Amino acid sequence: MNIEQIYTGCLAQGAYYIESNGEVAIIDPLREVQPYIDRAEKDGAKIKYIFETHFHADFVSGHVTLAEKTGATIVFGPTAKTNFDSYVAKDGEVFNLGNITITALHTPGHTMESVSYLLKDKNGKDYALFSGDTLFLGDVGRPDLAQKATSMTQDELAGLLYDSLRTKIMTLADDVIVYPAHGAGSACGKNLSKETVGTIGEQKKTNYALRANMTKEEFIKEVTDGLLPPPQYFPLNVQMNKEGYDSIDTVLKKGTTALSPEEFEKIANDTDALILDVRHQSEFIKGFIPRSIFIGLDGGFAPWVGALIKDVQQPILLVTPEGKEEETVTRLSRVGFDNTLGYLKGGVNAWKKAGKEIDTLESISAKTLETKIDDEIAVFDVRKPGEYASEHIVDVPNTPLDFINDYLSEFPKNKEFYVHCAGGYRSVIAASILKARGYHNVIDVAGGYDAIKETSINRTEYVCPSTL
Repeated sequence: MNIEQIYTGCLAQGAYYIESNGEVAIIDPLREVQPYIDRAEKDGAKIKYIFETHFHADFVSGHVTLAEKTGATIVFGPTAKTNFDSYVAKDGEVFNLGNITITALHTPGHTMESVSYLLKDKNGKDYALFSGDTLFLGDVGRPDLAQKATSMTQDELAGLLYDSLRTKIMTLADDVIVYPAHGAGSACGKNLSKETVGTIGEQKKTNYALRANMTKEEFIKEVTDGLLPPPQYFPLNVQMNKEGYDSIDTVLKKGTTALSPEEFEKIANDTDALILDVRHQSEFIKGFIPRSIFIGLDGGFAPWVGALIKDVQQPILLVTPEGKEEETVTRLSRVGFDNTLGYLKGGVNAWKKAGKEIDTLESISAKTLETKIDDEIAVFDVRKPGEYASEHIVDVPNTPLDFINDYLSEFPKNKEFYVHCAGGYRSVIAASILKARGYHNVIDVAGGYDAIKETSINRTEYVCPSTL
């Protein structure tokens, strides 16, 4: 038996490759499926099952394409309905894989079709639980994402989740390994651990939601408290996972079309395409195509695209580092953004040589901000509310990047203002969005709050986030 966790940091997502005696199961595969096929071929094995823990909201799974290419059976949990061929497992149904078995445990609560998969070794001993978004390390799945689809309240879903955890998961032996679908950074939970593998016993001791003496009422209150609105692309990804989507090969072919500056400009004008610049922020600020939006590959790229670009059908034109075109299109497709029309061949340098207009973004150091801070300047903190609540510059408002369009009226148009985040990535995203909306007086604070803490700028006392 071989189990491999294939973890994608940008999405904080864990897919799983399980092989036994020449048969393979893939759990929650990513959109680009060739690596799974190549891995099975290397093992001289055949992919038999594609197990989905639920209809994912935060990424588009590769189940449809992988099934088309391998003939493997797609398995969902009870109540699931799809527009493609799939097998709906019964609660407790056992699937044979080589010398081992995988049992589907219906664990509704995060979604109604949510299922956890219990792997038993060749001796029939419970060995590992692939818990999807039902149980994370340090947290559990949020119960508000499936409300509209189920006509249930988040409290009702949380109640189901409580029952699922206590009747299906907490009854397992302490040494059973837990392989969750996500780790820290995912929007599918509130406070996920940075660890990606644990045990049932560890979770019983450390996970707030698995306290032995916890009542259902206490569970519902704690699990639903402090939930931020989900990103707007979540329902669109659920729809794609239910109904199907174009092959990744088709998406890559279209998205990696090389365009001259003239072709690029014409398509931008004819299609109202969004120009997405994915270079490093230090390169972006020195020169970019006017009204382009920066979201760099080196940060939480795909989740920020999903959070800030509302429509997965939005036409997109790319400005990428050389050689990063295919990676960019692939990572966009992971969150359902398949309508990439091509990239600027030669990048910004080619744009300049063609004599076309270039914009820049002013950026100052935290030390320079320190010299200006007493001049009644306007500063805005675009970090998440939890980061802001933990510590911030005194009298500086919080305008979180996730919801920046809701705060546009707060930014002045008649004088310079400054934006900062934690390290400099998100503030440049925010500044690019503001510039595209006509706020040409925005100035970035390089290094963000990490650099600000090294100055004498007046800040609030630090409060540990876990006590908020």
